[in-house]
Amino acid sequence: MTWLSLSHMARRGVAKGRAGATHRLTEEMQGTYHYVYGPYSAPVLRIAPGDVVEVETLDAFGGAVKTEDDLPSRVLTMPFVNPQNGPIAVEGAEKGDVLAVHIHSLLPRGPQPAGTTALIPDFGGLVSSSLTHLNAPIAEKVKKMVVTPEGVQFSDKITLPYEPFVGTMGVSPEIEAVSSLQPDYWGGNMDLPDVAPGAVIYFPVQRKDAHFFIGDCHGRQGDGELCGVAVEIPATVTVQIDLIKGWSIPGVRLETEDFIMAVGSARPMEDAARMAYRDLIRWLVTDYGFDETEAYFLATQAGKMRVGNMVDPKYSLGASMKKSWLGQ
Repeated sequence: MTWLSLSHMARRGVAKGRAGATHRLTEEMQGTYHYVYGPYSAPVLRIAPGDVVEVETLDAFGGAVKTEDDLPSRVLTMPFVNPQNGPIAVEGAEKGDVLAVHIHSLLPRGPQPAGTTALIPDFGGLVSSSLTHLNAPIAEKVKKMVVTPEGVQFSDKITLPYEPFVGTMGVSPEIEAVSSLQPDYWGGNMDLPDVAPGAVIYFPVQRKDAHFFIGDCHGRQGDGELCGVAVEIPATVTVQIDLIKGWSIPGVRLETEDFIMAVGSARPMEDAARMAYRDLIRWLVTDYGFDETEAYFLATQAGKMRVGNMVDPKYSLGASMKKSWLGQ
């Protein structure tokens, strides 16, 4: 018996964690990529709960930054960045349900060097903005890296482990059309390294058929996505999507073999942390048998906090608890 058989997806999902039909969503099939999460785009694919989808994503620059001479200010058309595949309609999904997304694998694709990072004027965790400061913008620079499952070739001297994850994924809001650069309760651009192969991510469905979006894959990233750009890669990512009826959650949750996590997205950063810990505590109460006081104590003494991004319109933080403390 694997941990997945005991996951919320397997125990509560319509498909009970069993894989259904397999679909492919290639670049050609996707056609037009999307730069907003919203309910106004026609689904590019319709699936049943439990189905597996192999998706060809573009990098955050849409493939426009091909060499280190391709400065973003010259080759990008803002705000058309962070292209998303989808929407994928999930049969039977309704507002108030939960979409469960198990990431099977994530592999770089396309010519090498496949990885791109950059310093972009007025953007990043340690730069001033020309809108609010007299300082000159940071010098623009692009860095390309070879990225394979064997590692990320940061330089001639440094090869970093390949630790891939999906930077942006989620469901459509009920009425808003929101930039794919923004994270919130529907998911979006959380840039949280735990959204990685092996994890199951849970999203609160906001509309009929859920309308799932995915894109912005990374070869790796440190906590905070400090300069605002991770190791951006075009990728082939394979996900299994299930549906949980009658489970109401306020925002994104995540589960791995070792821990559960609740995600908060807000500014200032401490509000994102508070939102994440608040939902984690409520999760311990509703599904793990704690009363609120004991859950608050436990989160204080054993909770962990992961910084997803600290540069986007809202910051994303994940509050986690080891399953071993929960009797699992």
